Amino acid sequence: MKPKAIDVKPLKNYMLEIIFSNGEKKKFDVNPYLKFKPFEQLKDEREFKKVKIAGLSIEWENGADICPDELYNNSK
Repeated sequence: MKPKAIDVKPLKNYMLEIIFSNGEKKKFDVNPYLKFKPFEQLKDEREFKKVKIAGLSIEWENGADICPDELYNNSK
């Protein structure tokens, strides 16, 4: 099982700083997701900044979320 997200902080340019349960701090680029319908509202930076921890991963108020494995594997 991959580590779960335990803290998330929105950064500029639709990037997220994520701390995982194994202590790793990584950055995740949300830009490639903004073209998909569930993420379109996040183009508004005020909405993007409303990201929060949800279960094993992250989500936004509009219900958009990212699979925990994808979040961990695609973070740098």
